[in-house]
Amino acid sequence: MTSRGSGTAFSRKNYRLTTEPEKSKVTGIVNSRLLNDYLHRVFTTADGNQPAAAYRKHLTFQNLQEHLERLLAEENGSEDTRDQVAEGRLGPSTVVLDHTSGFEGLLLVDDDLLGVIGHSNFGSIRATTCVYKGKWIYEVLISSQGLMQIGWCTLNCRFNQEEGVGDTPDSYAYDGNRVRKWNVTTTNYGKSWAAGDIVSCLIDLDEGTIAFCLNGISLGTAFDNITRGAGMAYFPAISLSFKESVAFNFGSRPLRYPVEGYRPLQDPPVADLVKARKLLGYLKNVIHIGIDVTEGKLVEKDTSMWQLQGEPTVLITLAHIFNYFSPLMCKVYLVEDVLMTFLLSILERGGAVEAHPLIQQLLDLMWLLMEEYEVHECLKQLLMSLLRAYRFSPIIPDLGLQIHYLRLTIAVLKHEKSRKYLLSNVLFDVLRSVVFFYIKSPLRVEEAGLQELIPTTWWPNRFTKEGKESKEVKEESAEERLRRRAYERGCQRLKKRIEVVEGLQVQILKLLLNNKDRGGGEASRYIFLNKFRKFLQENASNRGNLTVLCPPEYMVCFLHRLIAALRYFWDGHKAKNPAALSSEEAYVPPQLFYNGKVDYFDLQRLGGLLSHLKKTLKDDLAAKANILIDPAELQAVTMDDLDEDEESATSAAQSQRPSAALAIGGALARPAWLSSPTLGRANRFLSTAAVSLMNPRRPLGTLEKIKVLTLRVEQRTREDIEGTHGNEGLLLGRPPEEPDQPITENSLLEVLDGIVMMYNLSVHQQLGKMVGVSDDVNEYAMALKDTEEKISRCPKRRRDIHEELLKSQKVFSEKLNHLSRRLAWINVTIYSKEKMQDIYWLLRVCIRTIEHGDRTGSLFAFMPEFYLSVAMNSYSALKNYFSPVNSMEELPGYEETLMRLAAILAKHFADSRIVGTDIRDSLMQALASYVCYPHSLRAVERIPEEQRISMMKNLLAPYEQRPWAQTNWILVRLWRGCGFGYRYTRLPHLLKTKPEDASLPSLQKPCPSTLLQRHMADLLRSDRDLAPSFLNSVLNQLNWAFSEFIGMIQEIQQAAERLERNFVDSRQLKVCATCFDLSVSLLRVLEMTVTLAPEIFLDWNRPSSELLLRRLAQLLNQVLNRVTAERNLFDRVVNLRLPGLESVDHYPILVAVTGILVRLLVDSDVQGTAAGGSCV
Repeated sequence: MTSRGSGTAFSRKNYRLTTEPEKSKVTGIVNSRLLNDYLHRVFTTADGNQPAAAYRKHLTFQNLQEHLERLLAEENGSEDTRDQVAEGRLGPSTVVLDHTSGFEGLLLVDDDLLGVIGHSNFGSIRATTCVYKGKWIYEVLISSQGLMQIGWCTLNCRFNQEEGVGDTPDSYAYDGNRVRKWNVTTTNYGKSWAAGDIVSCLIDLDEGTIAFCLNGISLGTAFDNITRGAGMAYFPAISLSFKESVAFNFGSRPLRYPVEGYRPLQDPPVADLVKARKLLGYLKNVIHIGIDVTEGKLVEKDTSMWQLQGEPTVLITLAHIFNYFSPLMCKVYLVEDVLMTFLLSILERGGAVEAHPLIQQLLDLMWLLMEEYEVHECLKQLLMSLLRAYRFSPIIPDLGLQIHYLRLTIAVLKHEKSRKYLLSNVLFDVLRSVVFFYIKSPLRVEEAGLQELIPTTWWPNRFTKEGKESKEVKEESAEERLRRRAYERGCQRLKKRIEVVEGLQVQILKLLLNNKDRGGGEASRYIFLNKFRKFLQENASNRGNLTVLCPPEYMVCFLHRLIAALRYFWDGHKAKNPAALSSEEAYVPPQLFYNGKVDYFDLQRLGGLLSHLKKTLKDDLAAKANILIDPAELQAVTMDDLDEDEESATSAAQSQRPSAALAIGGALARPAWLSSPTLGRANRFLSTAAVSLMNPRRPLGTLEKIKVLTLRVEQRTREDIEGTHGNEGLLLGRPPEEPDQPITENSLLEVLDGIVMMYNLSVHQQLGKMVGVSDDVNEYAMALKDTEEKISRCPKRRRDIHEELLKSQKVFSEKLNHLSRRLAWINVTIYSKEKMQDIYWLLRVCIRTIEHGDRTGSLFAFMPEFYLSVAMNSYSALKNYFSPVNSMEELPGYEETLMRLAAILAKHFADSRIVGTDIRDSLMQALASYVCYPHSLRAVERIPEEQRISMMKNLLAPYEQRPWAQTNWILVRLWRGCGFGYRYTRLPHLLKTKPEDASLPSLQKPCPSTLLQRHMADLLRSDRDLAPSFLNSVLNQLNWAFSEFIGMIQEIQQAAERLERNFVDSRQLKVCATCFDLSVSLLRVLEMTVTLAPEIFLDWNRPSSELLLRRLAQLLNQVLNRVTAERNLFDRVVNLRLPGLESVDHYPILVAVTGILVRLLVDSDVQGTAAGGSCV
């Protein structure tokens, strides 16, 4: 509607009224008397009363506009004074952050100039408006809980990268990260804040005080006697460190926690607010009042089931209301205060969202009676308000606030036209909509009501992980059992409440993944797919603005909800199509990786750069997948075409690309020389290259070149994804090894692929991070137990010590009570049995995908690296992060899954199709971790014999040709427990010290594999070329490692003997200890070889035996000379007891040498005794 409030009310449509009685029977338009009564009932006066019939003006649609304008003008006489500048405030009436001159450092400011992200060491920024008199308030929405100082400053305050708000005179700040207040000096103040909290900043310039509130709870007066007087005016200001983010509310939206007597810096739109509330009241009257045309009277209606039903009188009345209401609903303050409050009140009556169709009817009215741009802005502001309310609502025991906002979000998204608009333009483009799927963890359990929900606390004894050495846990007492059961009941109560929220979040995703709503354009699922892929690209490449990158804690929750929604649709498709696979058998078919239908951005493939693969494997693509690469298209883009700026941008993205995490430890960063600046362009090239295809069901003959341009992600339609007759969509190019069997809907395959990518991006990292709370519980439990033992042993005469111990006991108990309740929350939201099953399902998906890809031969090289990374990392998470709450061994098919993963590791750690250094190292380290634990080692032993022998042969390849340290480590683990003096878990001289992390693979009990040892012996005996090449490489590396070790301890000794005070570089000590450990492990591999196949050294019929034995003897002599001489260099360095050289001692290296010598002497046969004995 183009005209608002004057002239003709309806320029878009002409509404005509007839008073002819016969017309009313046909059209439903009422007569003038009934219409007059109806309009007076709808448009009541300000006091809500209606004048007597004799005194009120006769209303028709012709004079309704004048009447409505008069009603809206009532009580607005004060608006002129409202528009004037408020006393005590200077600056623009619309308060924003001063992004032109009022900042220091690098900062990213949102488009609305209210949100800010730190992009330097300690950036500062202030607002555009200041105050010098009166009481004022503004709110800060905390998006991250890091280092920030929030408060007030004057114009004279000068900040830099080290000093911010509160560090200079006349600036005052609260820091909830360090729980302190700042004004040049600092003292303790307030409570710790967390992401999702709201800080209220109050200044009283009449009394000269500054105070702060956290989530509406006063923290007390922080500063008094602040400087006032001429020239003193205070600006809202903040200083924040790198990547920390907040959003300000100076009054552009309703304050979440208003304080009586304090005014927001920006005045609310009072006049518009009054109008909007009046118009909403009229709208409610329309809903309440019905017209009975046949009886000629007005009736009360049930608002919950109200429908328009095509009544012209009601429609024209609503059109008059919306003529004034629509432009008001484009303002964020009014949407949040008026519209959202009204919609929430509809749902307050309880029941399912479906039981409240009124919201759907209202959305229909908005699309019918509002201009399109007005509906768009209104819906955008409504969703932004909902997301903000959900994110910054405090945690209460029943999670009622979160549930309330999610229910309204569902109700809005149930409206098809609104859902499609929001999906296309708002949810992933304007909002960080993943917030809707996040359940924040409370740092302050008291405010979250967890004390009432879990009144009894309990903490487990340190559980043993597989293979870990531990003392016997004594039997649980009756009191401990009662506490544990009460704690578990509390956890179950908490779980039920959180499951309600999770169920609502899954409902939202089910609406977004709906593929049946094809009326008026693409179905929601295909819009979601395109936005979801763009979301993954922004997070995968790190090229996105920091404001759109998804925090890891959000990604974890999003992953679990998306898995639940995906499996719902997957199994629903299976129910309708019995030939398809169930979600338990899900995998991603290999053709998605090379047919160009799914964009993998600049993510690395197993075989290297995509452009290189398409050139080198073009014949295999043609033969196996019937895909031809057009040579003209390949030649069209050369490396010289790349712009310098694109090269640098892509290179920067490469350098920040998250490297594959390992099953044990963390991966080394990819070296700079492996990061090609052309990687991003080469991968994008796939989605624009012309690909020739032929129907795979047609007999192979002369290939028919058909140019097919794959559309950009944003341009894809349902046909491009699902396919049509003669077009298989995402499944184009099926290789012959892939079964011709329907899997599921193609769109669900792309969602599954995205889920795997999400886990690789940040979910695994976050799962490991949250384990820290469980570790804290264990540490405090041990400290409490130790304190209680000291109390029991404390002499009665030492009351001072006894009192101190009692204080410590109280502190530890309070901390454990707090942590145990917080741990209950984390176990329910992150480490529950259901979440564990999701990660296990993801592991099995990756295993099946890798197995299917492996069968395609050379085309396996097209698979993205992250599939192998997720297979390794998800297993690591199941083993290390989810216990002791849940055991992996209870999962269905656990033994088979373990064996299939073992087969993948055994086969692919030396797979020539995999060229990436990082992923090859990851596979090697994962296999090394696998053989350290009895259960997973047995899984390796259960793989087919041919694969076991092939694995051992790859392990025995010459060390010079590849990274050998991990290979040697694997062989040592297979031997540990069988060698001379080699049955220890920790070195004897370190038994009294506490290990840093007893769960490390190197600290597991020995679990040798006689089966794999036998394979090794057979290979060394049968292959006369393999044994000497392997042993020579081992001897070469031993010579190098021990020589390096001796050289380093000489330097250390020289540094220690200097008179002046000096420090040895800790890195040098670490390298020295590593060389020593390598020497010992190489000696153990030699001992293993001598024991399993002594004839390699002692059978003189072998041409290399004598040479190998002489080399071995020389090296052993060198080791013994250096280590055993009295008061030698080795002795002196060992006696220094330097931190970092704890593992360097006589025992480990001497028993390894002794083991070799003993085996040589014992196994010397009659023929070799003389020659062998003389050598030894």
